Amino acid sequence: MENKELLTEAPVQLTTGALKQLKLIGEKEGVSGEHGLRVGVKGGGCSGFSYVLGFDTKEENDDEYLIGDVRVLVNKAHLIYLLGIEIDFVDGLENRGFTFNNPNAKDTCGCGTSFSA
Repeated sequence: MENKELLTEAPVQLTTGALKQLKLIGEKEGVSGEHGLRVGVKGGGCSGFSYVLGFDTKEENDDEYLIGDVRVLVNKAHLIYLLGIEIDFVDGLENRGFTFNNPNAKDTCGCGTSFSA
């Protein structure tokens, strides 16, 4: 019988710009090593769901991934809405902040922080 290795890929992607900004925020805010980056969704926003992005501790229903050197926490129930999402950080003249490119979103609002599925 052939020995097969099971590989698990993170359901979310963080760009280099997002990783850099998260590291700066973590250092500035004094985020401890026991915290990871929570990526999730919640009801609300102008399109039905809003994104959750912030530092938090791991909870019972979370899956944990390592992207670059950032621990990423995702509640298992949120994976259906986040699978394949790319999170970036934009620092331009007209727009500055995290952006979400979600292939599961059927519609998004103008601000880019809420979506419908």
